[in-house]
Amino acid sequence: MLFGKNSDRERNEAQQLQVLPRATHEPGATVRLTYIEIEQAAVTNACLISRPFWMWGAEMGSNEHGVVIGNEAMHSLIPAQRKRALIGMDLVRLALERAVSAADAVQVITDLLERYGQGGDCGHLGRFYYHNGFVVADPHEAYVVETVGRWWAVEQVSGVRALSNAFSIQNNPSALSPDLVAHAAREEWMDEAGKFDFAARLIDPVRDAASFGRGRCARAAALLAPLTGRMGLGDIHAILRDHGAEAEDDPNWSPRKTDRRSICMHAAAGARRSQTVASMASDLTPDRITHWVTGSSAPCLSVFKPMVLGCKLPDTGPPPTDSFDPDSRWWRHEQLHRAALHDFPQALALIADERDALEAGFRTRMNEAWSSEDGAVPRAIQSCWSDADAAENRWQAAISVGRTTGPSALGPSGSRSWARLNRVAGIPR
Repeated sequence: MLFGKNSDRERNEAQQLQVLPRATHEPGATVRLTYIEIEQAAVTNACLISRPFWMWGAEMGSNEHGVVIGNEAMHSLIPAQRKRALIGMDLVRLALERAVSAADAVQVITDLLERYGQGGDCGHLGRFYYHNGFVVADPHEAYVVETVGRWWAVEQVSGVRALSNAFSIQNNPSALSPDLVAHAAREEWMDEAGKFDFAARLIDPVRDAASFGRGRCARAAALLAPLTGRMGLGDIHAILRDHGAEAEDDPNWSPRKTDRRSICMHAAAGARRSQTVASMASDLTPDRITHWVTGSSAPCLSVFKPMVLGCKLPDTGPPPTDSFDPDSRWWRHEQLHRAALHDFPQALALIADERDALEAGFRTRMNEAWSSEDGAVPRAIQSCWSDADAAENRWQAAISVGRTTGPSALGPSGSRSWARLNRVAGIPR
């Protein structure tokens, strides 16, 4: 089982990699989430999460049982609730902390959703309200969960599956919430076989046109399909770095040439204010589960580095916020990313070959470590991160970090939008 996820959020919305230890809790204990407080579980699992700095919850993560979950914003004709409740990122972390399998995680998500509902502002600088979808997997099975308010639909995955910012479960879900079934019957959505198309009935086509959710999902599915049965971890990394069909054969491609959102996304002026701020891929081979994280934005300009739960997370510096901190790994890479945007084709050409060679070497190193004596895996993790840091330091020197002013391949409007966000974050000129 292989899993991959990009987290697209606002440009200065740094994301923290965090390891949460296994913990026990007193009877009657509660836990404060992003907006609300609920009952705590008696035991919470050890987890690796990637978390927007200001939230309790996580965009993606894994737990000690090999469960992985990623979240996607979903836009429906039924408006998202503005009253504060659970948010999708809370549900990711709650399920990781409480579930022992993918099926169990689906149950945690749907039970809590029915009890507490979902709602509240999920934006950083801009207000953002939405419903949520999830990809949930473990070493043996995977599911897609899509929600509207307290309603939910579940599809068990067979083969390959993609999900983006658009409802995708159609007329053959594995399970539907009882309230949704009752609503569909009242509204006469059901066909003669007692089924209805969940996605078609509930998607907001206007919001989908803006987010290009169906388009990105179709692009990912098209990239995944030929790899069915022979996919490797490197293929997952490549898909997470995809800039769209128009970039495939264009060595001079830059983010300015793409009006719509892509799998690996770089922000620009106007509606495309978000970017890929963190990425994660997981190899869920039993007894050697390894997660590969960037801990940074722009996977095309980043190195996926290994992490295994139970091992120490390499030093990532102070937890990042939305203010520039040169000691934070996330912000150090963000300097590289923002400098690279000024001449993106040249920067990507400088980085890509060494990036791919490093990752291939890291995969070999980890495979050898898994087959070696105790202590080899933690040492391999630390050495991979050290080598990745050394490479990024070379790239920063070559790309002239700090070059955030002057002519830019992003064009005048894109350059102005980036300059404003740089000032807000306090990035040195």
